[in-house]
Amino acid sequence: MNKKFIFLILWITAFGCYWENEESLYPGPEICDTISVSFSEDIVPILTNNCYTCHSNNNAANFAYGISFEDYEDVAASATFKATRILNGHSIERMPEGQLDFRISHRFGRLNTGAYELYGLDQANIHFSLEYGIKDWLMVGLGRGTFEKTVDGFTKLSLLRQSKGIRNMPISLSWMSGIYITGLHWSDEERENFFWQRLSFAHQLMIARKFSPGFSLQLTPSYLHRNFVETPDDPNDLLALGAGGRLKLTKRVSLNAEYFYLFKPDNQALTSEIYNPLSIGFDLETGGHVFSIILTNSVAMRENGFLGHTTGRWLDGDIHLGFNISRVFQLKKQQQ
Repeated sequence: MNKKFIFLILWITAFGCYWENEESLYPGPEICDTISVSFSEDIVPILTNNCYTCHSNNNAANFAYGISFEDYEDVAASATFKATRILNGHSIERMPEGQLDFRISHRFGRLNTGAYELYGLDQANIHFSLEYGIKDWLMVGLGRGTFEKTVDGFTKLSLLRQSKGIRNMPISLSWMSGIYITGLHWSDEERENFFWQRLSFAHQLMIARKFSPGFSLQLTPSYLHRNFVETPDDPNDLLALGAGGRLKLTKRVSLNAEYFYLFKPDNQALTSEIYNPLSIGFDLETGGHVFSIILTNSVAMRENGFLGHTTGRWLDGDIHLGFNISRVFQLKKQQQ
């Protein structure tokens, strides 16, 4: 019995071995080549079958607001930025019709708080939002953040889109209007307080141009109105000029930066010192997500906060590490 068992083991050992691999044994679909891609040979056939009914040079004026996809430059200009925000502030982009963007934004404490606070990681500020494309030119959003327990909403309109061909437009132009409702307890609950004191409003005009497939630039004139401020020396109205850019480093990674210059009184006249918000970060595209890693001197992530309450200075080390995560869901079937 033992001899038969040993012989069986030796036979399996000698003849039971294979030298196979999954790729050869179960060949899957052909690997998609994302390097040697030709616009004329690979992209144009897709556009011809799906887009040129509206977006050809002949039909764009009547059916697609003058936006043509027949030239490479026309298609390249359709992704000036990869998300609806550059970092903190809005970008020229909007959600297409029927798509919902679920966004999570997070800012830790200041790096200069030291090892006891784990360089800010022990502290956290977070913001959730849902942003939906009603039309290809109109989107709305609703969110809630821990900064002053604020509920916010906005509407963004695409007014112009950069294009060439039958309609030559050198820039893209969008408008954003937002409302912000703080939820903090009243500082003095004995006095008569009013709901309107919780409200702030922001309006922004976004002017952007995609200069090349790898570089985009945006200017953002901004106006913030706060219904209620602490003292007569604190302005209810703030004007700012923002500038933001995107530099593509690889197919899936870009370097983003944005800066807002505040036209405000000198800090000595204000109840608390506020500074110009500066943010630098990287966008990483990971399938259906856009993940942003950010360094900023602003803990707030919406216009009422980073325009009116940025109290940190880069030179003093008042820098917050943070991130944004964007996940898009298709809620409405696209028309064939």
